[in-house]
Amino acid sequence: MSSTGGETSKMNSFVKKVKMGKRVEKMMKDKSGTTTGQEIADDDPNKTPEPYTCTGIFEADFTEFCRRNHLKDNEIPAVVIRPKPPGIQPPPDAKSKDSKDSKDASKDPTPDESPDTGSQEDPPPKTYVTKEKYAYFRPVIQVEMENDEKPITVTEIYIRGWKIDLLMVGIFKQCWPTIEKLSVVNLWNVNLSEAVIKEFASFLPQCPNLKTLAIDGTICVEESWALLIGEESLLTSLSLRNNGITDKGAAMIGKALSTVKTCNKNLISLNLSGNKISDIGATSIAQGLRMNRALLSLSLANNNVSNEGAKRLAEVLSRFPLTHEEVVERRKLLSEKGSPDRGLVKSPPPSRRGDNRPGSVRSSSHMDKTDKKRDKSSKKKDGKKGEKEKEDTRSIRSSADGKKDKDDATKGGSKKDDKWKKGGSRTSVVPPTSQPISNASIVADTMTKTKGKKTSSKDKRLPESDSPEMVEAINPLLEQVENMDNQLWIPGNRCMINLNLSRNNITEIGMKSLLLAVQYQITLLNLTPSPALKGILRMSLNGNAVKKTDETFMKLQEVLLTRDPYYKPPEKGEDNQSLAG
Repeated sequence: MSSTGGETSKMNSFVKKVKMGKRVEKMMKDKSGTTTGQEIADDDPNKTPEPYTCTGIFEADFTEFCRRNHLKDNEIPAVVIRPKPPGIQPPPDAKSKDSKDSKDASKDPTPDESPDTGSQEDPPPKTYVTKEKYAYFRPVIQVEMENDEKPITVTEIYIRGWKIDLLMVGIFKQCWPTIEKLSVVNLWNVNLSEAVIKEFASFLPQCPNLKTLAIDGTICVEESWALLIGEESLLTSLSLRNNGITDKGAAMIGKALSTVKTCNKNLISLNLSGNKISDIGATSIAQGLRMNRALLSLSLANNNVSNEGAKRLAEVLSRFPLTHEEVVERRKLLSEKGSPDRGLVKSPPPSRRGDNRPGSVRSSSHMDKTDKKRDKSSKKKDGKKGEKEKEDTRSIRSSADGKKDKDDATKGGSKKDDKWKKGGSRTSVVPPTSQPISNASIVADTMTKTKGKKTSSKDKRLPESDSPEMVEAINPLLEQVENMDNQLWIPGNRCMINLNLSRNNITEIGMKSLLLAVQYQITLLNLTPSPALKGILRMSLNGNAVKKTDETFMKLQEVLLTRDPYYKPPEKGEDNQSLAG
């Protein structure tokens, strides 16, 4: 019986274990079903993600937007700090080295055995960094920061050798405007299309401090680079080197620089070196420089510019005649400028003014006053005694009121004088009156009011001549013109200070035109000196189709040498020493 009871107890325990196992399996299935349901819900592409607010940290924002656009982790370009060349370390001090060696010798008097060179490993090089296989060819975004420990201080972004499509530029559109200190973007060989350039041009003005843009080694079939320097552009420096720009792209860039009615007022430096611009493109750019007074530096180096393009550029730098469209626009500007000069209060000619009227001529108001006085005198004579008494009482009251008015006026005048003393010398504001007031009378009144007043030390201010004055940008169409051969000629562009025409096809003929332009600017500067209009200070002409021994080329180099701001004339002592040697 005991054996049978033990068998039954074993069977019962086995059954319990089987039931518990089934329960555990059921629970695991339920849990796995819920987790798979959550994963399916998370991976649902139709589910709209929550809106993401940028933090200003480029790496975090860029990675998050890439994931939201369904890019895998291995497809997201890495954001790394741009490598810098190693700094030159100062040589060790010989004294400190000797003292260190002596200390080591005193500590260990026994000479060390020669170390085994094969057992020691050489330290890693410091001039370059090794990477994994094919890691160099993966897309990477290089950044520079003000402080490497603070990722929010990104100032420059560099992209090298991978295509930027609409998806990627859309991510940049969301990230870059939130980077406060971003000032430089440098792209090289990124294969942009016209749609991508349009997208760049739409959001680059939203970047508050982005002023420098370089897109080099990138060919765009449509050549729509002019969109980057539109009217809303805030760029001050644009580099488009080695982009295969032809005369088609140069024509659009020239129109973006300026037309008769529009002008780019922010771009200071434009680099178009290494392209395919010929005389036609150079003429288009020269056309854009006619009304542009903001560009300071232009580079057309290593292009196909010859004598005709050099002539057009020299004409813009010296002087040129206005076209019919420019003459019409000039007349419009002059009429708009003259309308506010007429004044809000139109004063009549001097013959109608009361101040300059002769004594024999009387105004209509004066005649009316005399007529009224005559009528009053006749009424007083013909009136009764009661009326005379009423007039006497009225006159007494009016005299008393007049005394009060005089007292109030003197009190009010003293208060006004105190206000003028507190406020210092100010310009008088004359209220509009029905009668015209001459400027001479206003000046006389102000002189008599301020005469005899003492100014305290607090009221002493700088004279108007000593205060700094802002130089207003004048429209080129409003400058002084010369009428020659039934044409209106205006001075050329004297705001540009640097022009690079090296490695082109300019011969002696083009050099003569450039020499005349520089000489004209020098003579005009001597006649009418201006601190803001210095003219060409530096012109690079090496590598053209002219010999260095050419007379015109040598003379042009001599003239430009004296205008170079970094030029230092040799001293007399140095010349004598060189001659003596």
